[in-house]
Amino acid sequence: MKVGIIDMGTNTFHLLVAEVRDHDFTILFKEKLLVRIGEGGISHGLITEEATQRALKALQRFHEVLKAEKVDEVFATATSAIRNAKNGVEFAERVQRELGIEVRIISGDEEAETIYYGVKKAIPMTDEPVLIMDIGGGSIEFIIGNQSEIFWKRSFEIGGQRLIDQFHSHDPILPEEVINLQSYLAMNLEPLFEACKVYKPQTLVGSSGTFDTLSDIYMLDNKIEKNPLGTEFPFTLDAFEGIYEKMIALNRQERMSVPGMIEMRVDMIVVASILIHFVNQKLDIKNIRVSAYALKEGVLLKTIHSLYKKKV
Repeated sequence: MKVGIIDMGTNTFHLLVAEVRDHDFTILFKEKLLVRIGEGGISHGLITEEATQRALKALQRFHEVLKAEKVDEVFATATSAIRNAKNGVEFAERVQRELGIEVRIISGDEEAETIYYGVKKAIPMTDEPVLIMDIGGGSIEFIIGNQSEIFWKRSFEIGGQRLIDQFHSHDPILPEEVINLQSYLAMNLEPLFEACKVYKPQTLVGSSGTFDTLSDIYMLDNKIEKNPLGTEFPFTLDAFEGIYEKMIALNRQERMSVPGMIEMRVDMIVVASILIHFVNQKLDIKNIRVSAYALKEGVLLKTIHSLYKKKV
């Protein structure tokens, strides 16, 4: 059976096509498109007409791929920008009307849980709790869990695009903007820090775009060849600290010239790096890992679970 998964994020739309067989999957095709559906409206709880047009264009492209791949089932999920927009349901209805793609708008809680399933499939874990972090454009998900269960999870509506709108007005970012952002994080992430006092995770597992790019920069800098089929990408805490210092010092053009940087990450990587650095310092994180799987793979695993009634 062929399954198509569409993940409609605040900045990026992802498509994954997989063959599902014998309670497992093989990824056949992956694509990501920069849509920026939150641009111009996320801070006002709206999806603008311009953003809608970009989204429809991306989804039309995905629709063509799904037809060419002769996919049996399509599962499309929408996250922060769409779930918080006053016209989010209207947008989802328009997608169904114009493209025949049924969009499920998922809660932050479900998003966090689904990310955990994706990460758990990608990265071998033990009984020790780890902290999973997924930085989206609209929301950030934190999950504390181990190989067998989730201990705590929460979605915070303070994603990268929202942080850029509030704190990143100058380029390079000003020291006072960094301080203001850190104060904001200290206040808004208090529930996370309280949970970490209980479970004491020492390893941070990053999933999704920003962490992919950070790992790419590290690998190119150290002449490490990337395994395109790998489910975990190499990275170190020391490497992160070096990249963090660079990201807050460079302007956009300079960041773009860093080997491994891509256009769709060049803006968000500054506030995302500040967030990661802040969490690392606050929690005294000892180790950092990067998962190649996140929400869309989690959706795929839950789909397999429902098909075979198998535990995720």
